[in-house]
Amino acid sequence: MSSREWLARSGRMLLVLLLAAMGAIWLSPAVLAVAGPAGRTVSFGVSGELWGVAAATSGNVWVVGQTGQPGSEDPGKTLIAHWNGRAWKRMPGSVRGGLRGVAAISARSAWAVGYRSSASTQTVILRWNGRAWEPVPSSSPAGGGSLFGVAAVSAGNAWAVGGAGSLGFGKTLIDHWNGRSWKRVPSPSPAGSGLTAVTALSARNAWAVGSASGKTLIEHWDGTTWKRVPSPTPAGGGVLRGVAAVSPREVWAVGQANTLEGGTTLILRWNGSKWQRVPSLGAAESILFGVAASTRGAWAVGTVGQGDNTSVIERWTGKVWKSVSSPRTGSDDLTGVAILSPRSAWAAGSDMLAANESKTLVEHWNGSTWR
Repeated sequence: MSSREWLARSGRMLLVLLLAAMGAIWLSPAVLAVAGPAGRTVSFGVSGELWGVAAATSGNVWVVGQTGQPGSEDPGKTLIAHWNGRAWKRMPGSVRGGLRGVAAISARSAWAVGYRSSASTQTVILRWNGRAWEPVPSSSPAGGGSLFGVAAVSAGNAWAVGGAGSLGFGKTLIDHWNGRSWKRVPSPSPAGSGLTAVTALSARNAWAVGSASGKTLIEHWDGTTWKRVPSPTPAGGGVLRGVAAVSPREVWAVGQANTLEGGTTLILRWNGSKWQRVPSLGAAESILFGVAASTRGAWAVGTVGQGDNTSVIERWTGKVWKSVSSPRTGSDDLTGVAILSPRSAWAAGSDMLAANESKTLVEHWNGSTWR
């Protein structure tokens, strides 16, 4: 399967590009606040979709995505919202494009990455300084590129990954934050490759995942260089969309295994010496977009079906992955997940309320149900 075919088959994933001029860059937290009954999260009713979620504390959660509608000629604008423990507050964005990944370090430090639509798609990196989101220069390739994932070890050490080319696939793209600036770091770049997610355990241990010509792609940072690590690829091919690390001996990667029926969920696990495939629900026409993990468990989220999609939530019990019910309100996708504790996790995505009408969607795990 080509990278273009994969992008088309993975829902409203990437990108409505090359159709709008670059917008001015913002920002201040003038806000739209949306609250709900105590203990209940409310998805703000914004036209658009969410792709990333990060949770530092119960009162510091970020979601990112883009406004607009899938398939329209307007690619929309970057979208960021914050949960302060009581209500969601939307930050107004004016960058033409979208955000795909977010990492929260503290109340005064966070990163968001994505792309800007212009004559050629360009990478975007935004930084939260405790008061406002501000753009930070990134090493966007001359021929264009997009960033899809970001992970932070500390305020002075972060990684952003994506791909070079107009659709973000062609060559891998990895940038590193050293506390002063973002700089390109060489990485293995097989034909037709791109990276979609990154996780970091320390300054000497990070993982990035994606695909290369329809096969799974996993790369590892050892403190000196990025190297490709062998990974299982299903017979029909496969792609990886999310990665989460618990320890040097436990790392999870999720995505899709290609089949004649159009694909099933794919979950891989690193045991300290090699990657192995782990059984998952495997419903036809399904894909996992995000995974989050801790020493007490893991969550994976995605979607199943064509057209009238329904969200998928899987939970690792310590022995097997099991399906968990989600409050499905229609044709919805979940594309990002973050975990705080056994009693608190967040998932973000989009809800297709009507034909070609998409609105942001946020769900919260309270220890017994998603709501």
